[in-house]
Amino acid sequence: MTDPAPPADSPRAGPLLATETWVFDLDNTLYPASCDLFSQVDRRMKAFIADYLSVPEDEAFRIQKQYFRDHGTTLRGLMTHHGMAPDPFLDYVHDIDLSAVAPNPALDRALAALPGRKVIFTNASVAHAERVMDRLGVTGRFDGLFDIHAADFEPKPRPAVYDRMVAALGIEPTRAVMVEDIARNLEPAAALGMVTVWVRTDSHWGLDGADGDWVHHATDDLTAWLQGVLDGAP
Repeated sequence: MTDPAPPADSPRAGPLLATETWVFDLDNTLYPASCDLFSQVDRRMKAFIADYLSVPEDEAFRIQKQYFRDHGTTLRGLMTHHGMAPDPFLDYVHDIDLSAVAPNPALDRALAALPGRKVIFTNASVAHAERVMDRLGVTGRFDGLFDIHAADFEPKPRPAVYDRMVAALGIEPTRAVMVEDIARNLEPAAALGMVTVWVRTDSHWGLDGADGDWVHHATDDLTAWLQGVLDGAP
């Protein structure tokens, strides 16, 4: 008889503390979605598209959301349909005010105490990830970073990107945990054998796939959840 599954908000500490590699998403995962950085990114995407395609902002917004739905990221859609070079777009949309992201010493302590390697897996750029980690005060806690450049601009949740990520970072998926705010992005991780943790937000895109059996744990507060893993250590 197998053990019953643990409650979604209660980490089963023993197996989790044996994790070899922790794979963390960046935006709305390491910091709370209430920081609302995406509203800044959203506005800058719209402005960039309007200028790049010489269209009104309402049409730019329609294109932005259509490409996001069809291609996983707006960037991938612009590259596919318009041959756009990615770096000017990434530099522009990530040139945002990070003051809403508060330093998080508790997260830093939890990451420091958590056994195993910690890495970042993000659809954003290295430059953006480094700024966010610096703001949070957790830069020194991560041993690797796989960004949209490393993914050859193919976004999560495309399964091939996960294969590329685990190969690049030397991860054994069956000994890894992936933490992510968009539930559908956990499906390929679970298929590889990773344990998954969904950081809940109020966003409709974050809820997509939340009822799937690939969500093994869920939390509203990553720092508290990680502390729960540590507190349950034998």
